[in-house]
Amino acid sequence: MASSLITRLQQVLLLVALAVLPLSLKAQAAPGLPEADKQAIQQYTLTEDVFNRLVAATKEAQAAGIHPQQAGDPSQIHSLDDLARQAMSSDPRIPALIAKHGFTPREFLLANIALMNAGLVVQAKSQPELAKMIDQSKVNAANVAFYEAHQAQIEALLRAGAANGGPEAGNGGQ
Repeated sequence: MASSLITRLQQVLLLVALAVLPLSLKAQAAPGLPEADKQAIQQYTLTEDVFNRLVAATKEAQAAGIHPQQAGDPSQIHSLDDLARQAMSSDPRIPALIAKHGFTPREFLLANIALMNAGLVVQAKSQPELAKMIDQSKVNAANVAFYEAHQAQIEALLRAGAANGGPEAGNGGQ
């Protein structure tokens, strides 16, 4: 069950930024983040504009062959800005790509985390073990509704990412 959860998390994050995969997971659970960063994560709300830009950036990343990178040193992450710097440094093409689509590194990271968290909540509806691990007081219901409304599009992008050499294409989904 844990490996399928990790695979699903990887799939969700593939949608939004292939290179941010391992870093977003740390942001969600990083107890050392300042309270302001935790609040920013919880309060960030997805919009059509943000989602459309994420989709465009994802398609471009897929076409450019930008794939998930190993996470950097977690002891060096003390804020969302630290996390964004690590994500941006994982591939030299990423900063220009996200800027082209109107994101700052921080907003790009927040949008990724918001989408990932919403995806986890949606997945938890059918997985009781996962549901037990989610703090419902921190769930952004608007993002969950947004994710559910766009789930078919998200799944289509995941399939396209896997077909183009994403995490599921050549390594058994690990």
